[in-house]
Amino acid sequence: MAFVVGAVFSALLVFGLLIDRAQFFHAYLVGFIFWIGITLGSTALLMLQHLTGGAWGLIIRRVLEAATRTLPLMLILFLPILLGLNQIYSWTNKAAMDQVPALREKTAHYLNPAFFTIRAAVYFAIWLVMVWLLNTWSLQNDRTANRRLLKRLQMLSGPGLGLLIITITFASIDWVMSLDPAWSSTIFGLIFVASWSLSALAFGILVMSWLARHKPMDAVVRTSHFHDWGNLMMALVMLWMYFAFSQYLIIWSGNLPEETVWYVARKHDGWGVIALAIVILQFAFPFLTLLSRAAKNSPQRLGMLALLILIMRVVDVIWLIEPSFNREHFHLSWMDIVATIGVGGLWIATFAWQLQKRALVPINDPQLEQALTAHAGH
Repeated sequence: MAFVVGAVFSALLVFGLLIDRAQFFHAYLVGFIFWIGITLGSTALLMLQHLTGGAWGLIIRRVLEAATRTLPLMLILFLPILLGLNQIYSWTNKAAMDQVPALREKTAHYLNPAFFTIRAAVYFAIWLVMVWLLNTWSLQNDRTANRRLLKRLQMLSGPGLGLLIITITFASIDWVMSLDPAWSSTIFGLIFVASWSLSALAFGILVMSWLARHKPMDAVVRTSHFHDWGNLMMALVMLWMYFAFSQYLIIWSGNLPEETVWYVARKHDGWGVIALAIVILQFAFPFLTLLSRAAKNSPQRLGMLALLILIMRVVDVIWLIEPSFNREHFHLSWMDIVATIGVGGLWIATFAWQLQKRALVPINDPQLEQALTAHAGH
């Protein structure tokens, strides 16, 4: 079903390419950034779980692993962005960039198509190796119950998490921040680390709230697992807001024209309303809701909250990207939604296919019995 939806909306997006080539690539970037965020955010959460242990990550591990295995699909889906560089990034117009000395330096040494492509290849190579090791060693442990494999996963996850944060930071700078080549922010990458991890956890909770109503997971997933995921979701919501507000506060207090122009484009007309909605529905409402133990203990309520956060994450990505192309007036395109659904259909179809290939719980993990026993009374 997901593949059919993805195919239909992708075909609709191709129609959009025929009528407005530039808007097609702008919208496609929105869809790509949102869904690769869940893939890479799942990788971060997976490594966090291997580092810290605990029942929260053990029960959701297979969902996170299946999400990480969509990375080859995202590599293929990155190719249209390379083909549309001239439509997406203003720094590809060398003549225009050469008129500004600071931008001339950037385009000469960093923002140029060849180096952009090389960096993207390096990011994907690092991510693919991480994902392959995380999934291969986990599967081997399922088959052999070799404790040394779990130790390897833990040893990989420490430096791996640091490397992942660095590569996500540079990828977000390349793919999103460079839409405004004259603007820069030192916190921008950390905002993406937090928001992509939040997207991944929200997606994982949504999947687990569905699996918990069906066999065999209805006998495995406990109320207390949802409570743990709710606590982690609240932490990530707060972390995202901390980074986002810190960036705004630093730029507001500096009051430099070259820095404030980014926010000016995102606070006028409808963008200001959308920014307020993001603050309320991606931070304030989830935060206040997650203060309630009853909300965290309810799979249905937590699942609905996760769905709301995912919807607002799409809105947030649109807010980050679209004003870069329409600075003078508010503009939204139907293609922004179509691209997100089109890419999402293909992503979810791949995710579902990967999820079916393995047992839904890591059957030979020594912590599994303890996790189930410790939570059985809740």
